[in-house]
Order: sequence, then C-alpha cells, then structure tokens
Amino acid sequence: MIERELTVSNRLGLHARATAKLVQLLSPYRCNVTLIAKGREVNAKSIMGVMLLAAGQGTPVRLRVDGEDEAVAADAVAALFERRFDEDQ
Repeated sequence: MIERELTVSNRLGLHARATAKLVQLLSPYRCNVTLIAKGREVNAKSIMGVMLLAAGQGTPVRLRVDGEDEAVAADAVAALFERRFDEDQ
C-alpha cells in the first residue's frame, strides 16, 4: 500500500471537470484508489464519490493506493495534482 499527502492546488478545486479527468486517468489501473479529505474517505474511481469531498483549492488530500499497479497509479495521480489538472495554464 502507498499513501501520499497531496494538496488541491487548481483554482476551482475538485469540480466536475477535474474529477472526471482523475477518474478517467485511473480507469485502466487495477488497484484500489482512495482519497481522504475533510474526514471523508471515497473511491477515487467514482465521480460521485470524489465530488462528495467538495475539496476546494488548498484542501489537503491523502491518497491511498493498494494493489497490483499501485506505484504507477500513485505517480500518475500525484502528477495530475502537481499539474493542477491541466487547468491553470
């Protein structure tokens, strides 16, 4: 299992477009991916789950990845967060 601390840094936070990008990124991976924020724990492969986090800019998020391709998936998610979901350019 891999855990990482991330911060939502894009201006609009985890809104619909950013969440869809995250879920689409994770769809080919076989591991379980969980996001934890504001006391909630959700399946990161679920658009509705991630939207329920209501994570705005600056929200700290813990990423937990467990399974067969966990390292690659964790790196991909961290890179997406670091790129601000390709929105703030």
